[in-house]
Amino acid sequence: MEVVTPHGPAEVTLDETGGPAFLLVLTHGSNGSVDAPDLLAVREAALGLGGAVARVTQPFRLAGRRAPGPPARQDEAWLEIIGVLRERFGGVPLVQGGRSNGARVACRTARAAGAVGVVALAFPLHPPGNPQKTRVDELRSAGAPVLVVNGARDPFGVPDPADAAHVTVLPGERHELNRDPAAAGRAAEPWLRKWALEKPVARPVRTGR
Repeated sequence: MEVVTPHGPAEVTLDETGGPAFLLVLTHGSNGSVDAPDLLAVREAALGLGGAVARVTQPFRLAGRRAPGPPARQDEAWLEIIGVLRERFGGVPLVQGGRSNGARVACRTARAAGAVGVVALAFPLHPPGNPQKTRVDELRSAGAPVLVVNGARDPFGVPDPADAAHVTVLPGERHELNRDPAAAGRAAEPWLRKWALEKPVARPVRTGR
């Protein structure tokens, strides 16, 4: 599914269910893809709870660029994508998230998007070696409860538990969260469960790109 934004087209990979309990929208890091193992683990957790999942390749990555560009441009494109998805899925609760730079986008736009929660994987609290340049305000101003899942050895830092609704720190993991990516799914599952409806879980209908 292609969505045209003011800053170029984005690509959305959808996993839909019949009558989803919620919609989870996930995106990648600045030099990553929507097939990152931790993103896929969270996707599986959401599908298992009867949610629909949309994985968004942002315009800068679809164009082959590594640098995401100014935050305002990213956020404007993201909100355009969210608008299209909300039209498709109606009034189900929206949870948005991503890893690294994608987690920052999800936090910055949560209020404007009307998200009920945010899943922030490997949130880059500060540039490596520069803790004074903190991005903690992006977490604090999300306007929705934020679940942070970070590695204990992440050179980008680990948010303080006071700066999010819940912070899970995975022992031995670095920024990539790739030693045991399933742990990210296990951390997200109880967080997502609160938006799952009390009804039989429909089998996912995988529609592809």
